[in-house]
Amino acid sequence: MRYSAMVKALLAVLAAAAFGTAAAQGMGPEDARHLLNRTGFDAQLRDIDAFAKLSRRDAVERLLSGVQTEAHTPAPAWAKEWTDPRRVRRMGEEERRAFVRVQIEHALELKGWWVTEMLTTSSPLTERMTLFWHNHFTSSLQKVRSPPLILRQNQLLRRHALGNFGELLHAVAKDPAMIVYLDSATNRRGQPNENFARELMELFTLGEGKYGEKDIKEAARAFTGWSIELESGDYLFRPRLHDESTKVVLGKLVGGGAEVMDVLLAHPATAQFVATKLWREFVSPQPQPEELKRISDQWRNSGYDNRVALRALLLTPAFWAPENRAALIKSPAELVIGTLRQFHVGTGDPLPFVLLLRYLGQDLLSPPNVKGWPGGEAWINSSTLLMRKQFVERLMRVDETRMFVQQSAMREKIDRLKPGARRLFQAMAELQFSGRDWLAPYEGREKMIPLVVLAAAPAGEPSGSGIDFVRALVADPVYQLK
Repeated sequence: MRYSAMVKALLAVLAAAAFGTAAAQGMGPEDARHLLNRTGFDAQLRDIDAFAKLSRRDAVERLLSGVQTEAHTPAPAWAKEWTDPRRVRRMGEEERRAFVRVQIEHALELKGWWVTEMLTTSSPLTERMTLFWHNHFTSSLQKVRSPPLILRQNQLLRRHALGNFGELLHAVAKDPAMIVYLDSATNRRGQPNENFARELMELFTLGEGKYGEKDIKEAARAFTGWSIELESGDYLFRPRLHDESTKVVLGKLVGGGAEVMDVLLAHPATAQFVATKLWREFVSPQPQPEELKRISDQWRNSGYDNRVALRALLLTPAFWAPENRAALIKSPAELVIGTLRQFHVGTGDPLPFVLLLRYLGQDLLSPPNVKGWPGGEAWINSSTLLMRKQFVERLMRVDETRMFVQQSAMREKIDRLKPGARRLFQAMAELQFSGRDWLAPYEGREKMIPLVVLAAAPAGEPSGSGIDFVRALVADPVYQLK
């Protein structure tokens, strides 16, 4: 071993030892805030105080032990409804238009349901992971056109969010919304449709460049016959449409789709590819190759236990490194939901925030394409940056907005609006925020306010006191980061 290599090895050992010592002690408020903000939507003062007393490892374990598998927000009344597409095709023009209008209303209600769950959940990490998998196993209301199927998929993603990736992969392949979205129902013996097989390899498991066109064609034949029962909307295997012949995928003999997925899970590229996306979601824009390999190997060796992957990510020194704090741009959901939660904004109708997320580029349950939202710097452009700043600024002045909306002259104008626009104005008028109440826990601890609100030191020099100081903090560019 060369001298320089020996020095590097010694430094690595010393750094690991130092990290272990720090991780074993109470991590303090700055680390607590960083962990809570990165794994949730916000970091409340009471939670920061509680987590600050824990070691990093104990704090991560507390987060992982609190994850859930079901939403606590009651599902919409139509959740179990399903309309046989053959019935829709038999509808007259007027009946079909009415049916489409109802589906649009249900789609908005479904998005509002998820916004409500994110706002009120006791396990923000659960919703963050559900959102992560939604962007990984992408489906869209625009194509699926069935809110009940998309709701079922959302429930499936939450159920497996911090479970087992292999089980999640197998479940998603049979998910009716995914079958519709990637045209699996048209995949049959003699006429294979390659859409699902291609995205399975490129976007769900291996990543680009780890497979060939022949692998896609062979895998597509393996998934023939995977379909939907039209009367119920449930998954149905149609054996008469399945290609029974032997296929070869990545050099392995397979028969059906389940065997294909097992081959992909056994390939080390799968763990590496998905772990890279997890790293960019929770740690930093640029993964560290050696650390990433260690984490992906550990995840794969665990049989794809998602908690093993997340635990390893959150305990890697890179997660806690100063240079990786305030290094990620908040997604629209993180910004909007996080702001509402952070400042205890009372909300009624979630419609304004459903629409706001759409305008900011993250239309829930309707990603732009099969690759999902690109994230990162793509969240910010001249239009969305202005809207992001206006949102937080106006939210801190909801009392003024409510007084304006409640003026008699303004009420008369609002009453003349179409129902949708009138509903939007009414929802905005119902928002509640009390600066005095929010500041009360900080009495005598005012220095904690910037630490709680921002992921790092402010870029500017916020002035003022009380709620004016808070308004200056949320207007700072650092508020857009996590």
